Amino acid sequence: MRIPFSYSFRNLWTRRLTTFFTASGMALVVFVFAAILMLAEGLRKTLVETGVHDNVVVIRKASATEVQSGIDRLPASVVETQHEIAMGTDGTKLLAKELVVLINLQRRETAKPGQVVIRGITANSLLLRPQVKLSEGRLPRPGSFELIAGMSIAKRFQGGGIGETLRFNMRDWTVVGVFDAGNTSFNSEIWGNVDQLMQAFRRTVYSSIIFRLRDSSGFDAVKKRIEEDPRLTLEAKRETRYYADQSEMMSKFLRILGISLTVIFSLGAIIGAMITMYSAVSNRTAEIGTLRALGFQRGNILYAFVLEAMLLGLIGGCIGLFLASFLQLFTISTMNFQTFSELAFSFSLTLDIAFSAVVFSLVMGLVGGVLPAVRASRLNITDALRSG
Repeated sequence: MRIPFSYSFRNLWTRRLTTFFTASGMALVVFVFAAILMLAEGLRKTLVETGVHDNVVVIRKASATEVQSGIDRLPASVVETQHEIAMGTDGTKLLAKELVVLINLQRRETAKPGQVVIRGITANSLLLRPQVKLSEGRLPRPGSFELIAGMSIAKRFQGGGIGETLRFNMRDWTVVGVFDAGNTSFNSEIWGNVDQLMQAFRRTVYSSIIFRLRDSSGFDAVKKRIEEDPRLTLEAKRETRYYADQSEMMSKFLRILGISLTVIFSLGAIIGAMITMYSAVSNRTAEIGTLRALGFQRGNILYAFVLEAMLLGLIGGCIGLFLASFLQLFTISTMNFQTFSELAFSFSLTLDIAFSAVVFSLVMGLVGGVLPAVRASRLNITDALRSG
């Protein structure tokens, strides 16, 4: 014979005020836990979705990012001869030799400086990145001091809006277009003609080479040929792998920070649940004695009180997860630890995060309720009835 589930639920409802405060504490912990995971997932998703699986990024060996890389024109021309590179509709190879540099811009709201990526592009750069769409204005004209900016740059930085002017390297550059790159890091970049930008920054080398594979299965062959060529000292990665590596350090930092904060907060929530359940046991000794007198075993009492504590945790977990889901409406910016540039991204709630948050709340309830449940199950029938 088992105590019905409704018994545990009704007891929580009877003690509504206590249940509310205890569940609120657990909800706060789950909110922090879910928010940190959503933050890390949002960063990872933003960077990973920046890449296209069939695109290959070539940078100098031992360079973690395009900012640190430099590729001379001769090695670049050797890479351009690889037969695995796909051809465009106009008969030219889908390859772009790009420049990536950092500049300081002032934020619109605070006027504080932030580092922003400027990318020198060619005509093929947009073809290689189908997720980038021009939403306003037009593309820069060849030979002109014109730029296009990502939506995040246009909204957050002075001079980044269409028709505005940016001044760097003793030149004035006009923003003639704004592009939407969806949920990718390109939204936090400014693009311009690669030749004009190389002249402005007095650069004689490219930062990276990006090309589309004719056949996805040809990646290993072209990677081996490029990396083993003694003339090149270059390495090749799939674009998705390259951007996943960019998110690894920051995501790991956020997860370690989140776990540390969650452990600290969860101890308080568990203690609160434990106090609540001990109080419930003390106030219901006669009830426990009656249940034992009716024939319910110690295991039934233990099960009922553990279930009650886990229900308490589940209620708090669902509330915390519900509140955390609204974080998806916000976009935040942070520094990319790999490139030291500004990166805007949104919180991202996935089924895995939701499942982890619910399981975590149940574990908090279980840990907080075990000892009080054991005490309830060990009460002597006679003593419990007499106490009541």
